[in-house]
Amino acid sequence: MIRDLFCSVVLYHSCCGVILSERRDVCSSHFLCRMLLWILLGICCIAAAQPRSSSYSGEYGGGGGKRFSHSGNQLDGPITALRVRTNRYYITGIQVRYGTTWSDYKGGSAGDLEEIFLHPGENVIQVSGKYSSYLRKLVFITNKGRQFSIGKEYGTSFNGAPLYPNTVLRYISGSSGSVIDAIGFHWDYASSNCVHCAK
Repeated sequence: MIRDLFCSVVLYHSCCGVILSERRDVCSSHFLCRMLLWILLGICCIAAAQPRSSSYSGEYGGGGGKRFSHSGNQLDGPITALRVRTNRYYITGIQVRYGTTWSDYKGGSAGDLEEIFLHPGENVIQVSGKYSSYLRKLVFITNKGRQFSIGKEYGTSFNGAPLYPNTVLRYISGSSGSVIDAIGFHWDYASSNCVHCAK
């Protein structure tokens, strides 16, 4: 922001220097430069006034596996359900429902599958858990006060939460193979324009 303002001032002075050296009509040239400066300052102020809402927590886990992201899935609507598979040691798989559409399943087939269904208007507002080289535990907390804990109490603790108030979990990303190697959480305002929910 300060750099942009500095560039605007430099542009203003350089513009005036060129115009004043090439034209004798000092009044109109000075007016044009002042207008340019005010336009640039206005753009900077408008950009600074826009409230920020998106943030990211993570990535939690190891460095293995194949990368995945549900950034496109969020267009299907808010998160309405989750499927998480666990074995004796790790979170082995995960699948998320956005609106009425399930994402592709990520991870392996070993272990037991647990399902979480959110109520209408319910959103995940915090995710904590445990990890080592792989993901070991997930705890989802919602704006309705419900808490869902899946996995084993072993490893390094983490707590993923949004930076900005009134924002919720919009989608996940991470890496997976036969287990979930790592996971990250993307936060923003709750989805209000679900393009597929009405179908």
